[in-house]
Amino acid sequence: MNQAAQIRDVFDAIADPTRRRLIHLLSDVDELSLHEITPHFPMGRTAVSKHLTILKEASLVHDRKVGRETRYKLNASPLKEVEDWVAFYRKYWNNNMMRGDFEGRL
Repeated sequence: MNQAAQIRDVFDAIADPTRRRLIHLLSDVDELSLHEITPHFPMGRTAVSKHLTILKEASLVHDRKVGRETRYKLNASPLKEVEDWVAFYRKYWNNNMMRGDFEGRL
C-alpha cells in the first residue's frame, strides 16, 4: 500500500461531529493532552483517542510525546481543501439561484 492510500481523507475525518468538536477545542489552545481533552466529551479516553487518531491520519492533528503523555495540536491547513470545495459550490449555488435554476434540485 502506498503512502497516499494510507492518508485519511479530510472530508472523512470531519464527517463525525465528535471530531469537529475536537478540532474546535484544539483551535482555542496551543496544545492539549488526552487527559485534558477527555473531560470535554461524553466518552472515555479510548474513544477520544480513536477520534484523535483519525484526525492525525488526515494530518489535522499533530502529536508529540512529553514524558509519558502525548500532547495534541491542531493543524488546520488540510481544511483548506474543504474551504476550496465549498467555495466552488458557493459560486455554483449563487449563479444558479440568480437564474432560478436551483429550486427543487438536490
